[in-house]
Amino acid sequence: MEQLDLRQWEARCIEEKQPWCIAACPLHVDGRALCAKAAAQDWAGAWQVLLRTMPLTAVLGRICDAPCRDQCKRGEVGDPIAIHLLERACVSHPRPRRKPAPVPNKPKSLAVVGSGLAGLTAAGDLLRKGYQVTLYEPGAALAQGLREHYAGQVPDQAWDEELELLNKLGLKVKAEAPVDDPGILDDLLDNHDGVFLSVDVLDPEAWPLERGEDGRPVTARPVQATAREGVFAGGLAWPEGFSPVWAAAQGRWGAASLDRLMQGVAPGMSRENDGPQETRLFTSLEGVESLPMVPAGPEGYGDEAAATEAARCLQCHCLECVKVCPYLENFGAYPKKYAREIYNNQSIVMGARQANKLINSCSLCGLCEAVCPEDFAMQDLCLATRQGMVAKGKMPPSAHEFALLDMRFSLGQEFRLAKHQPGHAASAYLFYPGCQLPASAPGQVRAVYEHLCASLPGGVGLMLACCGAPAYWGGQEAMLAEALAAWKEDWQALGSPPLIMACPSCVDVFRRHLPEVEQRFLWEVLAETGAPMQAPPAGALAMHDPCTTRHDKAAQQAVRGVVGKAGVELEELKLGRELTECCGYGGLMSTANPPLAREVITRRAGQSERDYLAYCAVCRDRLASVGKRALHALDLFFPPQGEDDPAARPNPGWSQRRENRARLKAGLLRDLWGEEAPAMEAHRQVKLIIPPEVAPLLEERRILIEDIQKVIFEAEAQGDKLCHPESGHFLASYQPYKAVFWVEYTPEGEGYRVHNAYAHRMQVKGRARP
Repeated sequence: MEQLDLRQWEARCIEEKQPWCIAACPLHVDGRALCAKAAAQDWAGAWQVLLRTMPLTAVLGRICDAPCRDQCKRGEVGDPIAIHLLERACVSHPRPRRKPAPVPNKPKSLAVVGSGLAGLTAAGDLLRKGYQVTLYEPGAALAQGLREHYAGQVPDQAWDEELELLNKLGLKVKAEAPVDDPGILDDLLDNHDGVFLSVDVLDPEAWPLERGEDGRPVTARPVQATAREGVFAGGLAWPEGFSPVWAAAQGRWGAASLDRLMQGVAPGMSRENDGPQETRLFTSLEGVESLPMVPAGPEGYGDEAAATEAARCLQCHCLECVKVCPYLENFGAYPKKYAREIYNNQSIVMGARQANKLINSCSLCGLCEAVCPEDFAMQDLCLATRQGMVAKGKMPPSAHEFALLDMRFSLGQEFRLAKHQPGHAASAYLFYPGCQLPASAPGQVRAVYEHLCASLPGGVGLMLACCGAPAYWGGQEAMLAEALAAWKEDWQALGSPPLIMACPSCVDVFRRHLPEVEQRFLWEVLAETGAPMQAPPAGALAMHDPCTTRHDKAAQQAVRGVVGKAGVELEELKLGRELTECCGYGGLMSTANPPLAREVITRRAGQSERDYLAYCAVCRDRLASVGKRALHALDLFFPPQGEDDPAARPNPGWSQRRENRARLKAGLLRDLWGEEAPAMEAHRQVKLIIPPEVAPLLEERRILIEDIQKVIFEAEAQGDKLCHPESGHFLASYQPYKAVFWVEYTPEGEGYRVHNAYAHRMQVKGRARP
C-alpha cells in the first residue's frame, strides 16, 4: 500500500469527522464532549472542554447565542440540545486551576484597537503565541461597554477573571486612546508590525474597511483583512444580527492572520478549517426516541436539570460497521485507524503480530461495506494486504496453513472426481456440490445427485473438488490459479457443461474468477424439478443467509421460494439477506482467529430462539458447533439417513469432514460406476482408540486423525519412540509438513489408545525429541 492509497482509504472512513455541533460552531466548541461531561456532572471536565476552544470562557459561556443549535442532530428527533444553557451551567461553577503554559516570546509588536469581544479574543490569542500586544482602548477601562450591555448575564467577577488572565499574559493597555484621530492608523503601523480593529466597539465608518453593495463594511472571512495592508478587523455585525460567538470568532481568525503575516506566510493559505463547515459524519437515528428540551428557569439550569438535558445528546458518531461486526469491534477501533495500522505494518514494521492478526481475522464478508454510508470495504483492504504479504513472503504460515492443507486434500486423489452420469457419454449438466457439503452430509450429496439424474434429461455429470476459496481468502493468488486450472481441466474434459452449484461460496468464487462458466444455483433447479417433502417442520425457522449471497438476491429468493412452497414458515433475522452476517468461517477467520470466530457464531446463534435454517453446509455446522439447533435446507427434502432430528446433528469436526469426503468418493465410484477407489495409504490402516476427553482437544488443536495415524505408523515402523518408565505410555513425533506432531499412546488390542496429542510449528534437526 502506498501513501496515496492510505490517504484514500482513510478518507472513506468518516468516524473522525466532526459532529454537527462542532462543525457548525464558528469557534468549533466541542458540544458533544461538553454534553458528555455535563451529563456526568463533571463540571471541571466540562470547563476543560470549553477552555480548549472558547475564548473569554467565563464571559462567552454566559452569552453564547448557540449558532450550532440549528444543525444539532438531536433536533431531528425532538428539540435541539440547549447547548448555550449547558455552557452557562458549566461556567457558573468555579474555574479549574490550570498551570499556565510557557509562552515563547516573539520579537513582534502588534496593536489591537478596541476591547470588544473580537479585540479581547484577538489580544488573548496573540499573547498566547508570544507576541507583544498593546490594546488601544478609547474608554477609561477595558470592556466597559460590554460590562454594561451584558450586566444581567455576566457578573463583574467573570469579566475581572478574564481581564486578569490577559494582564498575566503581558497585555499592555493604552486607555483613552485617541482612536478618532485621522492619522492614528498610520501611527499604529509606524509603531507596530500589525493592527487588529475590534469594530464591534468602534465606529466602522472611521476605518479602511471594504464595503458591500449595501454599503455595509465587510471583510473576507476568515482572513479578516481590510483595504490597508497589515490591518485586520473583526466584530462586524452579522446579517442575522450581532452574534457574540461570531464576533469572538472573527477576533480569532484575525489573530491567526496576523500570526501568519508575522511569519511570512500568506494569511489566506489553508484556512478551510476556520469557521462553520459541512460535515460528512453519519449518525443513525434509527430507534432514537423523540425528546423535548428540559425546561429552564429564569436563572438557567441547576446541576440536575443540566445533566438531564445533556443526557439527551446523541453523542454523534458513525461506527455503523463496528455496531454490526464483532471483528471490527474486537480490535477496539474503526476502519480509518485500522487502515493506518495495516499501512504501518506493511510498510514499516513488516509483520507485527498484532497487525497480522487484524489483517487475517477479517471474514471478508463485506457487511461493513453494506452498512457504511461511504462504502468503506474492509474486506478489500484486508484481502489486498494478504495478497501483498504472500507476494513478499511475509505471511505467517500459521495464519491459514490448516485450511490450505484441507483444500489440497479436496484437490487430491482421495476426493477429486469428474465423471459423466453412469450410462452417458456426455453431460447436459454437471452437479458440483463443492467440498464442504460432502464433508458435512455425504449421503445428502448422493441423494441430490440421484434426484437430479432422475429429473433432468441429457445426463448429469458429477464433479468433486474444491473451488479454491481458501486460497482466495488467504491471498494465495498462485495457489488459487493452480486450483482453478485443475478444476477447469476436469470441467473441459467433460465437455464444459453448465454447472448446478450447491455451495454459495463456490458460486461466488467462480463468478469472480471463472465468469466463462455457466452456472445455476441448485435451488433454482429444485424449484423446477420439484423437491419432495413429506411434512414441513412444526413452527417457523429463522433464516440464515450465507454471507457469500449478500449481493445475490436471486439465490436468496430461490431458497425461500422452494421452502416456502413446501409450507415452511420462515422468520427473517434482523441482519439477513444483504445485511447477513458471516458464520466465522469465511475469509478463514476460524483458522486465523478461532476465539473470535466462535464469538461471531455464538452472537449469530443468539439472534433468535427458533431453529435456524441455512443453505450453506459450513454455516449450518458452525451453528451446530455452539449448540444451536440448525438445519441445512436440503435436510427438509433429502433428510440424512439415520437422523431422526437433523437439526440436532452435531458439527462433524475436522477429521470426520475429511473422512466423509473420502468415503463419498469411494462409495460413488463403487456403487454408480463400478470402480474401485484409490488404495488407502498404509498409515490410514492404523486403528485408533480416542477417549471422549481427548477428542475435543484434538478438534481444538486442529490435529487430524490422519496426523496421529502418521505419527504412530512411523514410530512403530521405525521403532523411534520413547517410553515413560511409570505410565508405560509411548511418546513419538512426526513432521509431515511445517508442524511437528507429538502423540502419547499405548497399544491396545489391534489398535492404539491415544492419551494426548499436540503440535508445534518448529524445525527439528534430526529426529524430533520432546
